[in-house]
Amino acid sequence: MTRSDATDRLLDRFLTELRDLAPVAVWAHGSLGGGDYQEGRSDLDLIAVLDDPITARTVWRVALLHARLRNEPLVAKLHCTYLTPGKAAGAERRHLTWAHEQLFRRPVTPVTRRELHTFGLVLHGEPPEGLLPAVPDSELNAFVVRDQREFWRRALDRTDAWTQDIWVDLGLVTHARAAVTLKDGRLITKKEALDLLPGLGAPVEVVEDVRRRRYDSRGAAPSEEPGEEPGEEWAARRSRLTRDYLAPAIDALARDHA
Repeated sequence: MTRSDATDRLLDRFLTELRDLAPVAVWAHGSLGGGDYQEGRSDLDLIAVLDDPITARTVWRVALLHARLRNEPLVAKLHCTYLTPGKAAGAERRHLTWAHEQLFRRPVTPVTRRELHTFGLVLHGEPPEGLLPAVPDSELNAFVVRDQREFWRRALDRTDAWTQDIWVDLGLVTHARAAVTLKDGRLITKKEALDLLPGLGAPVEVVEDVRRRRYDSRGAAPSEEPGEEPGEEWAARRSRLTRDYLAPAIDALARDHA
């Protein structure tokens, strides 16, 4: 984990600003909770549980809170979903969320819920076990298969998207994590997923490209200078290799767990 004072300052400032909303609990999940956080590259994935109902006034106050943080380093990486104890159950329910510098509503998925119960980091208040219902294996597995089949498999048709780093990185890592969850019932980090991907048949040069950009301070792609965007030729090749691997791999996973 690479974490400096900048991350801690942002979290402290966020918790201070949040006091006016009287949170019951604040938790971190994702890379920060799982011990694979890479400052400046990983998102800060948070859940805040508020005691009062989320009204139009709450939405306004949350928007102001995040606006006050706008000059903090790393703030673009801070994402937070706001729950209330009475509406924490049900993975299909959509909750107020700040992410990508805007407010919208999205579910707290079974994967996120399992992360919170398995390695959630308590930043304030009560632990997840007292407020968030546990996720049965059957629910987790069904979600993982559905996500692979209905989101990622269909996304492979969006060929232009796969020239972008984010699609390659998340597509490969999410597939490896899904395979392990379905096989062993475990949640693994992105680093563990990258270690496993070559053994699952993923193209090694693409896996190493993802690893460099996430863990190497230079972050350069093959035949690129550090700090430059991937060239068109490599981006196109990487896209083709990734999609050619993921299409049959996802089909096989979905078929085996139908």
